[in-house]
Amino acid sequence: MTQNLQRRRILLGAAAAGAALTLNPSLASAASPRFTIGENDFLLDGKPLQIRCGEIHFARVPREYWGHRLKAIKAMGLNAVCAYLFWNYHEWREGKFQWEGQRDAVEFCKLAQAEGLWVILRPGPYACAEWEMGGLPWWLLKAPGDKFLRTRAPEYVNPARRWLSEVGRVLGPMQVTHGGPILMVQVENEYGFFGEDLEYMRVMRKALLDGGFDVPLFQCNPTNAVAKTHIPELFSVANFGSDPATGFKALDSVQKGPRMCGEYYSGWFDTWGAPHRRGDNARAIQDIDAMLNANGSFSLYMAHGGTTFGLWGGCDRPFRPDTTSYDYDAPISEAGWLGAKFRTYRDCLAKHLQAGEQLSPAPDKLPVMAIPAFPLSETAPVFANLPAQGIDDVSPRNIEQYDISRGLVAYSIKLPAGPAGTLEAANARDLAWVYMDGRMVGTMDTRYRRFSVNVPARSKETTIDILLYTIARVNFGAEVHDRKGLHGPVTFKTKGGAAQELTGWRIRAIDFDADGVLPPLRWQAARASGPAFWRGSFQASQSADTFLDMSGWGQGIVWINGRCLGRYWSIGPTQTMYLPGPWIKAGRNEVVVLDLTGPRVSRIAGLTAPVLDELHPERDLKRPPSTARPRLAGLTPVHSGQFASGPATQDVKFEHAARGRQLCIEVVDTFDGKPHAAIAELALLDAAGQPLNQTAWTIAYASSEESRKEDGGALNAINGQATDYWHTAYSNGAAPAGPARLIIDLGGATEISGLRYTPRQGPEGVTGRIRRYRIFVGDKLVEG
Repeated sequence: MTQNLQRRRILLGAAAAGAALTLNPSLASAASPRFTIGENDFLLDGKPLQIRCGEIHFARVPREYWGHRLKAIKAMGLNAVCAYLFWNYHEWREGKFQWEGQRDAVEFCKLAQAEGLWVILRPGPYACAEWEMGGLPWWLLKAPGDKFLRTRAPEYVNPARRWLSEVGRVLGPMQVTHGGPILMVQVENEYGFFGEDLEYMRVMRKALLDGGFDVPLFQCNPTNAVAKTHIPELFSVANFGSDPATGFKALDSVQKGPRMCGEYYSGWFDTWGAPHRRGDNARAIQDIDAMLNANGSFSLYMAHGGTTFGLWGGCDRPFRPDTTSYDYDAPISEAGWLGAKFRTYRDCLAKHLQAGEQLSPAPDKLPVMAIPAFPLSETAPVFANLPAQGIDDVSPRNIEQYDISRGLVAYSIKLPAGPAGTLEAANARDLAWVYMDGRMVGTMDTRYRRFSVNVPARSKETTIDILLYTIARVNFGAEVHDRKGLHGPVTFKTKGGAAQELTGWRIRAIDFDADGVLPPLRWQAARASGPAFWRGSFQASQSADTFLDMSGWGQGIVWINGRCLGRYWSIGPTQTMYLPGPWIKAGRNEVVVLDLTGPRVSRIAGLTAPVLDELHPERDLKRPPSTARPRLAGLTPVHSGQFASGPATQDVKFEHAARGRQLCIEVVDTFDGKPHAAIAELALLDAAGQPLNQTAWTIAYASSEESRKEDGGALNAINGQATDYWHTAYSNGAAPAGPARLIIDLGGATEISGLRYTPRQGPEGVTGRIRRYRIFVGDKLVEG
């Protein structure tokens, strides 16, 4: 055996750790003498180690509070923490790596080790985690195409390898093999949901090996995708929020080794405009008991969610931006509070401590203070503070082509005198306000694929200004190819006339860059109308946590003492912004607010508790009320069938491919016999059986949606998250009229060869699992 071959087999044994139903313990132990993966157990110094892990993202916790949160995790009864690295957080500008201050991952690992916690590192390159673009850097989007991310394309692999090499340089010394706390390192993240190129997983694995990682490497996937991308070279763990037995069974089918849940969901994340999510505490405790009693390991996602400070929040697909609060209904709250849920988890885990282990005391609650309401009376109108220097282009392109990362982008053009008409862009990511000679005439909104505005008649040449705001890049699915800005061609069409392309645009931008840095602003004492920055201050004699009440404002961004606190949107569910005490200084504290729609009251107070579940849809951008109703009479289904019972994802192939812009699934009956239907995920398949890109999809019609007792919105059926679901309305007490129907608009005529259906997850007997169904495809299945 050559030396290289011997080394390859040793590394293979360490990384595979029991994969493919075969395990060679001697090879597994050779690469990492302290921590190895045996036939039935994780082994630390040769002794079984049951991993009780909790997820915490150091980027979402003020550095000053890292120690406090780690103490709370230890006190809960956990013995390890999962730590994500977000590539774009450390390399926002290509080739410029940042590891200092809030980004000091090494210091976080040292603090975890000091608390007696092991670390499981998750360096990507793709992370998801409701983070901007799933952690991928925006500058990757300068390359052409919409299918190269998370593939073996050189424009992705080469920078990804460079990133993982940098991770190895910085964090390699933190491995347990070098005296540090890192036990295992994850390769990619839930790739089985995205693709099935096994060689891609091998390329990512090799990049970590080349970076100097010599501890066991692993991959994670949802239960129904564990087998899809499993390779012998990587140990597999399963992600789920219920039904551990099925998750562990999926692992047993591909490998021999200890069983671990890589993400067990304590709650769920929130998106703007939808109810606050909560986890099922009683079921979680039962599942954790079951996993530990079965000699399994787990990682709690999240143990502590924290806050997505700055502009780092991501966006659910097809386009549902995530809130700044990442409270997640985790046992350790956004502000580090330890309530009833924490005590429940602690009591459960106390029963599973190993010999010699004992629970550490919980840390004290950090001080909280109220701040009396203070005015923000100085203003700086956005249009008056755009940079003088601009970019001239024939037709608008995505902002990445202009080396603009994110922020506010203003597009200007002259429109000659003439009759009324419709101005329409090919795309507008994300929200845009259209002005004619300074007067707003309409909005564009990517949530509803609304990219056109009616423009009135003009007696003279008029200036059209379009102010575009980038909220967040999609962090999940093929839609991570989320290029921002106004996309041309932009056309103008009068009644009865042909659409004419508008050319000759002037483009100016305020790029907030990595940390949401404020540009120099010209302040005025007068109150502004329209989009503007607002400035005020408050006095503080102490540094304590508080929650800024933003319910009187519209939509925008907040800065405290020059630090970007995050985004707010008074549509809810979050009405407050968590302001950590260490970011408040003694004396005067300056607050700047960017408000794009104008405040109702230009004052802010600091509250002693957050407001996480208060919706105000009336404060959203105006759009015409929906009069949509299905138009299926006389149509023949392109497919009729019956799903299998249970929670497994199922692929259905149509007898003949169908082409159309809209697809309707009509529910004939459900397995529980009740009149309510639910869908966790509905993907459509192309001729090769691969899921179609969902970027342009919207919900054209839903027979009903549950919105009071839970978030059962129809968008949940096409957002790529199997944990949530569309559920027909039940809290109103009324029996549903007619069959449950969901109609999806695909944004254009599309060839559809089949579908992929994921039932509502959970134990047998949950409501809504569809039995018989019918599928209709057409260009216009909805009228009104």
